[in-house]
Amino acid sequence: MSAQLSPIVSEFDSEEQAARYDVWLRAKVQASLDDKSPNIAHDEVMAEMKTRLAAKREKRRNDR
Repeated sequence: MSAQLSPIVSEFDSEEQAARYDVWLRAKVQASLDDKSPNIAHDEVMAEMKTRLAAKREKRRNDR
């Protein structure tokens, strides 16, 4: 059984939960670093998301 962690100190309920999350996060970061696909510029991603959100808003307005 893992020690309970204070919610003031940690968002996790136990040290075991925090350790499992740490392993998971490190694996995700390493997978991203190892990914050889081309990077996408932040401005390009933000412009695409702005376009998608505007289309969803427009569709919602038209569906009313």
